[in-house]
Amino acid sequence: MKSTPSFLTPVAISRREMLERTSMGFGWLAFSALAQARSVVIDPTAPLAPRAGHHPAKAKRVIFVFFGGGPSHLDTFDWKPELATAGGRYLAPQFEFKPRGKSGLMISDAFPTFANQADDLCIINSAQTNNPGHSQAIAALHTGSELFVRPSLGAWTTYGLGTEAQDLPGFITLNPISDQGGAMNYGSAFLPATFQGTRVGTGGGVPDLYCQHLSTSDQRRQLDLVQTLNRRFQQTMDPGSAEVDGIIQSYELAAKMQTSVPDVFDLASEPDHIQDLYGIGGGATDSFGRSCLMARRLAEKGVRFIQLTTTGWDHHNNIRTALEDRAAGVDVPLAGLIADLRQRDMLKDTLIVGCGEFGRGASEDNGGGRGHQASGFTVWMCGGGIKGGLRYGSTDELGIRAVENVMPTADLHATILHLLGLNHIKLTYRYAGRDFRLTNVDGEVHHGIIA
Repeated sequence: MKSTPSFLTPVAISRREMLERTSMGFGWLAFSALAQARSVVIDPTAPLAPRAGHHPAKAKRVIFVFFGGGPSHLDTFDWKPELATAGGRYLAPQFEFKPRGKSGLMISDAFPTFANQADDLCIINSAQTNNPGHSQAIAALHTGSELFVRPSLGAWTTYGLGTEAQDLPGFITLNPISDQGGAMNYGSAFLPATFQGTRVGTGGGVPDLYCQHLSTSDQRRQLDLVQTLNRRFQQTMDPGSAEVDGIIQSYELAAKMQTSVPDVFDLASEPDHIQDLYGIGGGATDSFGRSCLMARRLAEKGVRFIQLTTTGWDHHNNIRTALEDRAAGVDVPLAGLIADLRQRDMLKDTLIVGCGEFGRGASEDNGGGRGHQASGFTVWMCGGGIKGGLRYGSTDELGIRAVENVMPTADLHATILHLLGLNHIKLTYRYAGRDFRLTNVDGEVHHGIIA
């Protein structure tokens, strides 16, 4: 009697093995039944036009703040008094924690100004990822996969919903990291290129996109000629070629951006009291303050997904001083962003998410520092349908492992998409013979944090 191939044998397998099998294209039945492909219907002439989600949305847009390096949850948002008395190889919390706001959320003195926004914050102390290596954890956070090149969270979002900003990209990333995945962290992979993130730096002033050689009318005539040739070429290919559609739309968007980008990036037009709110001109807070204010302006213009990056949170030694220095640069700008959105009545439908790729360990590392920790760390959220003044989930008594309401990366992604009105199981794209989604075969929505 012939033996059954191993990949068809009905035995229990690990989650990792299932991921590997589905990714290798074996047509794994459990995955196929779960995916239930429901492609997004996109108008090829306007691929970024706003689209309705699968259900009513709580949030219209996302501002995702990435703390590159893995900030210490144990010294910021996860209060563990037992750690102070553990002794031995353990490192006590390096900052005092205090109850903040009417909700009494315990937040450390590392973020004294940001802590004033406690009643709008949901602090999730039970985040978890699979790999404590920077590159792998960063890839998982941004794309849902630590092993393969996959579309980013921002790309999936704009693929599902389009954008309300028709003269700007639907997904903009401000000052992203250039290493540890680089452009793959905001790329579209096998999704059409229209949905990838547009990288923007905030340190060079207002971009000059004006053409020095052609008048506006001559540029339009030139573009019309190029687009006519592109469409003729497209007729020789399979109907609805995503690649050519992406080129056509990128040219049109680039033309619109000549006027829209200088306007939205001109922070000098903001009144002094708003610039002060973000810490612009304040030394350590100036750079990140500009990113946060730019994020608010992009959100006002209708950009669907905006990512900010702050680096330098990999504190293997002297964490007391190093963390204090880094936090000083983002504390005021983050508080200013929340306060500004609230006063403009935009916080209610703008979801802000803040986290690193993982957290830091309870044990001392390299003299007053902490090592990497993937088994439990903190993500915070506010606005966009999130319950404010809430601490959700927990790690164990020393903050090492998530033990209550554990939120793996796939759950985080599923919950973000849900708040945007997207069902993470239904949001699929057919590629290489099967239906892919951001959360692969995992992901549960955590309704306990939703208002």
